Amino acid sequence: MAEIELSNVHKSYGNDRVIHGVDCAIADGEFLVIVGPSGCGKSTLLRMIAGLEVVTGGEISIGDRVVNDLEPAERDIAMVFQNYALYPHMTVYNNMAYGLKIRGMPKAEIESHVRKAAEILALDDDLLRRRPRQLSGGQRQRVAMGRAIVREPSVFLFDEPLSNLDAKLRVQMRLEIKKLQQDLGITSVYVTHDQVEAMTLGHRLLVLNAGVVEQIGAPIELYEHPATLFVAAFIGSPSMNLLSARIGEAGDRVELSGGDSLILPPGRFTAHAGRTVTAGIRPEHLELATESQGVARLTVDVVEQLGADTLIHGHFGNDRDDLTVRLQGTQNLQARHVLPVTVRPELIHLFDPDSGRRLGA
Repeated sequence: MAEIELSNVHKSYGNDRVIHGVDCAIADGEFLVIVGPSGCGKSTLLRMIAGLEVVTGGEISIGDRVVNDLEPAERDIAMVFQNYALYPHMTVYNNMAYGLKIRGMPKAEIESHVRKAAEILALDDDLLRRRPRQLSGGQRQRVAMGRAIVREPSVFLFDEPLSNLDAKLRVQMRLEIKKLQQDLGITSVYVTHDQVEAMTLGHRLLVLNAGVVEQIGAPIELYEHPATLFVAAFIGSPSMNLLSARIGEAGDRVELSGGDSLILPPGRFTAHAGRTVTAGIRPEHLELATESQGVARLTVDVVEQLGADTLIHGHFGNDRDDLTVRLQGTQNLQARHVLPVTVRPELIHLFDPDSGRRLGA
């Protein structure tokens, strides 16, 4: 196994800088997920770790070696791609064995490595004899992972490996990848734009936005304590509600632009009294109100019945900021209903609307 360290890593194409000084240490056996929207630079960062992109500035280390100038084959990594990258004319067995053959491994050892990986991934003899065109998407992805496993690398790299699968299969393969990494304990870096995938897979997440690291931390840390507006909006499903607001003069409540207000934790935001802010409230933290204090009135626009949950979309008072409330079970509600809702003070997040940084952290 191996640690990975990124030290002030930059990437530019001509005068266009796409990665802006990434610093991150990935522990031996850790599963790090790089997550962000399309075009943010996450695949570019992964490809630099793999040696498929040249590092413009900074250093990348794998184990005790700086690998900036090493070819991909010299880095002891294995990569699983979005498009599977299987040889169409070879059987599954030969696809998995090919990398070992060109390294000159004896036939008996190749057989042992391939059979071991096939057992881990539930690829039976019938599947090993097939060619990629005879496989489903999920089976092809298993073969791609098997080809990586047989090499017994120090590092696994995954570049959006589930993007081509349907929703049900994505969930199944997500669980298989998580179990595989737990069982093998190999240091892994996984790229995705899907924040649910990121939350469920990673020991830690690196949230990337336009080539800049917004926050690195455990999934629950980013969910409960987002450092920036970007992280607050990106992590969580449905997304956090972000509302224009102002902290009251006593610093004890947040006044929403629609005229309602909600109570804040005592003393936490006193230093920011009177300040214009962006208030963040997660849909699942809003509750139907049972007391008069700290209540806001939600006008219902659209109701989505999901069975286990109900998503209510609406707005506060005359505030036209869209708002989502997630309530458990089925709710008998219609458009234009007005609901009193509240939220526990400690679950309200406040951000500087200009810098996007969290307040009162």
